[in-house]
Amino acid sequence: MAVADRLQSHAKASPRRVTAVLSLVGYVLVFGTFGGVFPFPSISNETVILLSDAIAVVNTAALSAIVAGVYFIRTDQVAKHRAAMLTAFGLIIAFLAMYLLKVGGGFEKAILVEGPVYWAYLAMLAVHIILSAVSVPVVVHAVVLGLSHSPSELRQTAHAKVGRVAVAAWGLSLFLGIVTYVMLNHIYMWEPRGEAALLLAFVGPKLRD
Repeated sequence: MAVADRLQSHAKASPRRVTAVLSLVGYVLVFGTFGGVFPFPSISNETVILLSDAIAVVNTAALSAIVAGVYFIRTDQVAKHRAAMLTAFGLIIAFLAMYLLKVGGGFEKAILVEGPVYWAYLAMLAVHIILSAVSVPVVVHAVVLGLSHSPSELRQTAHAKVGRVAVAAWGLSLFLGIVTYVMLNHIYMWEPRGEAALLLAFVGPKLRD
């Protein structure tokens, strides 16, 4: 309990510093995974597909929690707002764990479509990725402020302003992620991307059936 109190006190005294440290940890995990710095166990192709579906479910639940959180704060239901936003943040942590496992231990997919739909898909995917990256410190800062201050104290902080930016960026990123997931996995076909394409040339068609 004393440790938790000290952590809360530190976060309350230096929320920006805590936000910077936590955001840096997140960036290191993601970029380290993409760069092959962190060792991940190899996972089966079926597990990659299962994780893709699970990530979509988690992101949909997170987006629903964010929408609920916005409704609760607009109707002055502070406790429910806090619970909804912490639920959304917890779901994003779960997403990150599954995403890193999928990227570090499996293969990535490339959509099989051409023309305007392909470019629209790439545009939405690019916006999704960019927003996912740039929203990290904003989301973390809003959460740090929310956890380290009482509702009355939050009125004296930038929590409301930061929270609005976080909701806009985070919510749009999740929405575009869900849309691109549906396009890739349930509307159009896909194939393994990169080096995995050679390894999965024979099993890929079976996985898509």
